[in-house]
Amino acid sequence: MDEAKAIKAKVARLAKGQPPRVLDLFAGCGGISLGFQGAGFRIDAAVELDSLAALTHATNFHGGLEPDLFAKHALARDITKLEPDELVGELGLGSIESAFDVVVGGPPCQAYARVGRAKLREVADHPSAYKVDPRGNLYLRYLHFVRAAKPLAILMENVPDVLNYGGHNVMGEVAEALQALGYRVRYSLINSAFHGVPQMRDRVFLIALHESLGSDVRFPKAVRHMVLPPGYGGTRSVALRLVDLFGGDSFEEADHGSPDLPGPVEAREAIGDLPPITAHLKGLLKRGARRLDEAVPYPKKAKLGEYATLMRTWPGFEASPDGLRDHVIRYLPRDAAIFREMPSGGEYPAAHATAVRLWQERIAQLKAETGRPVAQSERDRLYRAMVPPYPVGTFPNRWWKLRPDFPVRTLMAHIGKDTYSHIHYDSAQARVISVREAARLQSFPDGFRFSGTMNPAYRQIGNAVPPLMARRLAEAIMEALQKAAAPRSTQRDAVAAE
Repeated sequence: MDEAKAIKAKVARLAKGQPPRVLDLFAGCGGISLGFQGAGFRIDAAVELDSLAALTHATNFHGGLEPDLFAKHALARDITKLEPDELVGELGLGSIESAFDVVVGGPPCQAYARVGRAKLREVADHPSAYKVDPRGNLYLRYLHFVRAAKPLAILMENVPDVLNYGGHNVMGEVAEALQALGYRVRYSLINSAFHGVPQMRDRVFLIALHESLGSDVRFPKAVRHMVLPPGYGGTRSVALRLVDLFGGDSFEEADHGSPDLPGPVEAREAIGDLPPITAHLKGLLKRGARRLDEAVPYPKKAKLGEYATLMRTWPGFEASPDGLRDHVIRYLPRDAAIFREMPSGGEYPAAHATAVRLWQERIAQLKAETGRPVAQSERDRLYRAMVPPYPVGTFPNRWWKLRPDFPVRTLMAHIGKDTYSHIHYDSAQARVISVREAARLQSFPDGFRFSGTMNPAYRQIGNAVPPLMARRLAEAIMEALQKAAAPRSTQRDAVAAE
């Protein structure tokens, strides 16, 4: 089927009221998919290399299928070894040209090589050009699937560094390649805190609409307002250094709203209604992998704000009457006293200073109890047991205690390693955030289930696009698609009325 005929058939399908069908590439556990589903799209297929993330995606979006077909959706797939027609053949979706209306996804940033415009134009002209590069640049594979699927709309997401990677504005080069394929393209650096996510998360989003739709790309307006901390401004400046705001570039400044908008969703509003965790303070928590299948009752008198209510009532992912799942934490016995004593908003230098003070107080206590100085060997042993070993001047933001009255910092996949970057603001609980709290801070609703044990779940969450941010973008794309399909629908109704 040629491109014009494929595009026309897809628009005609939408004009009949059918939901747009999504292919999610580099899907992870499904943050983008969840946002698009929430905006009225249908998630028909996903490609994800990580087996647990692929299982999470299938469980949440294809859990009602018969076992054999579910297993095909849950299968981890390597996009560098998968052809588009193979994917639709395995899933029984017909031809690749007619199967999907929208392609979404975020190729991993670490896969970027210094390819440049010439290679991207080559990909646009020749569907097998990516094979020239034996490293299999993953965003070239993304373009390969776009060329094969001929979607009406595209969403691409990535970290701010994609705007300035080795002297290349990679997202700008991708925009040029998509323009060569017949799309109108815009991209923007957006912070999710301006769209109702309780997290200051800067990411680059690209939206492309097929030019035959006649629709201009529009990004959603901010619904919240805040002044970002100074560190975010510096990072954004470096990322935007290669963006040409005055030439033919497709970059668009993000809307940050005005001070008359509501303030950002705070950490306390996002997770304050969840059950407290104190078992570790009573010696009831042991080291080892923690499963995610135990349900914990919600507090009976918790006051629910707008955000917590959404997390409990997201259509299709409502809170279970059995209680909250995935509410488990990492075992960090050395650090509970530090977590309790360090100030909200404190970073690693504050944590280290707190630990040293606690160590000094312990030495003084032992001296008072024994009436004699503490031996140097015992002082050294206690220091090693009580004070974290990391240099104070290196990675000061390695630790951070949440502020209850402020959005949290960016959740990253690294929370699967230690979670020190997100210490709970409640000193009485003296702990890092749980898996479910991480999910809440990413805007995953309480009914969304994660596969695997605690560490893989943290990693899946940190890697995801916040579903609420994805939904805001999906709503803008849906509006464009409905506008393009409306004239055809109106014309058909007029003919039927004659």
